[in-house]
Amino acid sequence: MRRTPRASRTRAQARTGTRSRTRKKTGNAVIGAVTVVALCSGAWLLHSGAESHPPPQPSAAQAAAAHPGVHRDDAGPAPLPPSPPDRVRIPAIGVDAPLMGLGLTPQGSLDVPPPERENLAGWYEAGTTPGERGTAIVAGHVDNKEGPSVFYELGALHKGRTIEVERRDGSVAVFTVDANEVYDAADFPDEKVYGAAHRPELRVITCGGTYSKKTGYQGNVVVFAHLTAVR
Repeated sequence: MRRTPRASRTRAQARTGTRSRTRKKTGNAVIGAVTVVALCSGAWLLHSGAESHPPPQPSAAQAAAAHPGVHRDDAGPAPLPPSPPDRVRIPAIGVDAPLMGLGLTPQGSLDVPPPERENLAGWYEAGTTPGERGTAIVAGHVDNKEGPSVFYELGALHKGRTIEVERRDGSVAVFTVDANEVYDAADFPDEKVYGAAHRPELRVITCGGTYSKKTGYQGNVVVFAHLTAVR
């Protein structure tokens, strides 16, 4: 797995150095736009020559509405108390994977799950837990050198589909997808993705966008979802 390029590490340090001590209190913007740079080497495409079979990318129809309106704080279930998540399921694309906690690297970017474990995702454990009020972050590899990984099909996820997160307290937080978008790394919208929310929200992130043999994927696929049920 390719390490974060030096230029990206420098930007990460500049953007996170003054904010890392506040962590959750200022939202997840602490991890900046380099959240999944290390997820994006495109190892399978690079080693297999499988450029003709890249992962699916979100269509324009899956983007957020231009004028989504104001979310009411009391819409949907009440926020859940904090509880670590143990598993994520996305039935529409066949995801059923355990979750591990992820911290920050010394360079200020989000750490990543071991690439050899293709069916494993991670969550930012210094931030909001899924189901709690605020923005929870889940990230996973799109591939490794052996083939597709846990979020290879994430770009094909449509609005209205559900994401289920099993929590350690025995509850299941069910999120409904509001949008699925892809961003170039140079134009990654930090505040939109990681910013604070007044209701329980979830972001699921992997790599996407243009692919280069030299640098891997040039952007990220980001799924936006909000809590709609609790079991």
